[in-house]
Amino acid sequence: MKFGIICISDRCYRGECEDKSGVSIAECVKEICNESVYRLVPDVQIKIAKALCELADDEKCDVVFTTGGTGFAPRDVTPEATRAVIEKEVPGISEAIRAKSLEITERAMLSRAVSGIRGKTLIINLPGSPKAVRESIEVVLPVLPHAVETLSGNTQNCGGNYGK
Repeated sequence: MKFGIICISDRCYRGECEDKSGVSIAECVKEICNESVYRLVPDVQIKIAKALCELADDEKCDVVFTTGGTGFAPRDVTPEATRAVIEKEVPGISEAIRAKSLEITERAMLSRAVSGIRGKTLIINLPGSPKAVRESIEVVLPVLPHAVETLSGNTQNCGGNYGK
């Protein structure tokens, strides 16, 4: 699987701090990752959308994780950028992450993160903290191989087996 990682942070983009959340993503997926592509962008909707399109369309990433920009701050626009470029939402992924995160902190209900599909790429918004990134990826990691296989067009083993 090929992963894209986009750190969305004004401070990291300006070089004022180091991106630890993107590193956490890379560490969490290293077991199933053949290749990864990294981008660092500021909290600017058009730049986030451009990076998402590049990783999905040009780099052909199977999964793109974003980190940061999913809260209430005025410059938190990652969900809006994601919605602008996806073709289908996948609310179950973000709902599952929020549900698990609520077991850890009540602040999880403040997440505006979304997940969706662009072409054959699954895009998942993650929080900005390294700890929350690891907790979130733990939730989705088990389903990623199946999701990628299905998006690639291989639906042989997919139909009608829910709950069996």
